[in-house]
Amino acid sequence: MSQAPGARPSPPSVYHERQRLELCAVHALNNVLQQQLFSQEAADEICKRLAPDSRLNPHRSLLGTGNYDVNVIMAALQGLGLAAVWWDRRRAFLAAALAQGLCEVLLVVTKEVEEKGCWLQSD
Repeated sequence: MSQAPGARPSPPSVYHERQRLELCAVHALNNVLQQQLFSQEAADEICKRLAPDSRLNPHRSLLGTGNYDVNVIMAALQGLGLAAVWWDRRRAFLAAALAQGLCEVLLVVTKEVEEKGCWLQSD
């Protein structure tokens, strides 16, 4: 479909789920992946796979309201052929990752760091 002369293209839509209960891991996964791929039930299944013999699963809330730990996020991403990489600011992770060629990096920084641009420095 063509646009009228001088018309601006509409900005791309961003998928976003609002926080509900203690499902931040589920919402974070779906928000980063830009679609609803995971649910509370899917996260609970991952918890069962991570600790199949546990009466009290250590990877989620005892109340069943979510509060999943990072192991659930890592396993969910691995199931999609993706990975989360721990970044210790004492390592030159960003420089090393970028030196390997084309890659995607999600970097969350404070407003102060963004304004100073110090995330661009390796030290």
